[in-house]
Amino acid sequence: QVQLVESGGGLVQPGGSLRLSCAASGSIFNIYARGWYRQAPGKQRELVAAITSGGSTNYADSVKGRFTISRDNAKSTVDLQMNSLKPEDTAVYYCNVIGPGYDFWGQGTQVTVSS
Repeated sequence: QVQLVESGGGLVQPGGSLRLSCAASGSIFNIYARGWYRQAPGKQRELVAAITSGGSTNYADSVKGRFTISRDNAKSTVDLQMNSLKPEDTAVYYCNVIGPGYDFWGQGTQVTVSS
């Protein structure tokens, strides 16, 4: 059973930066896309950013120009660089990997943006 493990969350002041990383515990084949989602208290989980196997990226309008998703196929990792963080970015961030017949999720990492 593949497990996704996120790291890099924490407390940061508005305007600051964080880098989230997601690593898979085992090999994953034929990946369609990797993505980062977030869920704030009382809100639905939403897509933050995604990257396909071909390298195409997609971002939520609220993070465009501030967040960057990247992947390392050799290491089976996907990272999310978050700059110019705002209090409204506060949420639990989840890593996701999808492919034929599978949809893996990490356990989530808390990001809190507060002064």
